[in-house]
Amino acid sequence: MLAEHLVRAECDIVLGESHLARQRGVVAERWRQGLDVGEAIELLKRFEELQAIHVAERDRLRAILGR
Repeated sequence: MLAEHLVRAECDIVLGESHLARQRGVVAERWRQGLDVGEAIELLKRFEELQAIHVAERDRLRAILGR
């Protein structure tokens, strides 16, 4: 069961990287267009926080499983 949770955490990290890349692109594009980037940056920060949680969970599971 823990191994399944580890696989899920690793998938969440991959998906999170995709979300982060897309949101960084949104921030950059809005910046280039001279638009307000405040909300886009806040969303990016939330994605970064969530990604850190996923990484911590993955690391915790790896430690338990000895990987």
